[in-house]
Amino acid sequence: MVSGGVTKFAKALPTMDFRMRVKKAFDYAMNDAGITLDQIDGSVASYFADHFQRQLMSGIMVQDYLGLTPKPSKRVEGGGATGGLAFQTGFEEIASGRMDVCAVYGFESMSHVNTWKGNEFIALASDTNFDYPVGGFYTGYYAMMARRHMHEFGTTVEQLAKVSIKNHKNALNNPYAQSPMNLTVEDVRNSPMVASPLTRLDVCAMSDGAAVAILASKEKAFELSDHPVLVKSIGTGTDTMRLADRPFLKVPLLPNETEGDYSKLEYPGIHSFRAGRTAAKEAYQGAGITDPLEEIDFVELHDAYTSSEIQTYEDLGLCKYGEGGSFVESGKADLGGKVAVNPSGGLLACGHPVGATGIMQSVFAFWQLQNTIGKHFGNDKLQVKNAKRGLIHSHAGTGTYVTVSIMEAVQ
Repeated sequence: MVSGGVTKFAKALPTMDFRMRVKKAFDYAMNDAGITLDQIDGSVASYFADHFQRQLMSGIMVQDYLGLTPKPSKRVEGGGATGGLAFQTGFEEIASGRMDVCAVYGFESMSHVNTWKGNEFIALASDTNFDYPVGGFYTGYYAMMARRHMHEFGTTVEQLAKVSIKNHKNALNNPYAQSPMNLTVEDVRNSPMVASPLTRLDVCAMSDGAAVAILASKEKAFELSDHPVLVKSIGTGTDTMRLADRPFLKVPLLPNETEGDYSKLEYPGIHSFRAGRTAAKEAYQGAGITDPLEEIDFVELHDAYTSSEIQTYEDLGLCKYGEGGSFVESGKADLGGKVAVNPSGGLLACGHPVGATGIMQSVFAFWQLQNTIGKHFGNDKLQVKNAKRGLIHSHAGTGTYVTVSIMEAVQ
């Protein structure tokens, strides 16, 4: 990766056309690295739904607006993981040799519709023949998962609140974030209940925004940037669309785990994301990681819900299954903790313009590994000290697509 750009994520910006929003991020990335249009070989477009802007073929409209026609492009879509899948598609365009420089751009314009209509559009990413007719809105699914995690492992609502407190506090120093704030456990628990046990402050917000990542081959990267960042490996996992279709299996073990750790665990149940573990295992193998807690400095994690962040600690092997609640409560996921999780503020505080989110994670990880957070944020309070390796994680549905990508500072 040689450059990146992000617009401020915000709600209620219907006057800004989606093409203009992407161009703001694209121009930032291009200007920051001094890249010209003739150096871009092609692109990948990332957006979740045509519905929000009531426009099909939005990707090619952006391609045209950026001045990238007639170069090759394709749209990638995969629910909440759309941005992460697009980032990995850009990686594959470079790795295949098809392109030397690829622009990956993502966006969503969710404020064009009322919140209830936006939730309906998002719910279309569930099984419309099965889940959707019986009220299949995602907060309901994740509330059920949270309840099962609490029953299975003793996780508490106070531990869920700790995730929200951490991420919103981090965002106080991120000028791109939608809802930075100082919170207490009482604030989180007393906010309006959405689906028990998840309150409004346990859930990420719909948002408008765009993000751009520019990827290049090794040879081109050092021509375009003095400090490129290596995309070391990628991993992707999938699972059944419907939770009820998921079989009970043995836990796919990471190198730092043994079968004895989970001899009595019914996996994945509805407390864990098999696709997340599958993606992590593939990415770790590609990067040669054997102990993620010791070998990863920070994680930008898809925290659409406080409960899903806790579940994902376990899927990524940052702690054992069942220990996610105590992991956040202990401070290990704090900015100065063992591994900083969502130093940007994550989806909870930054917002979640779906097609942009996974690409936003790559941009923030890129700046962390370049040690340039101070330059781009206007302060360095969120800079992870001596960051050498980061992980970005993107998640769709109830864990139907999950991506994990490992990024490393070039020594």
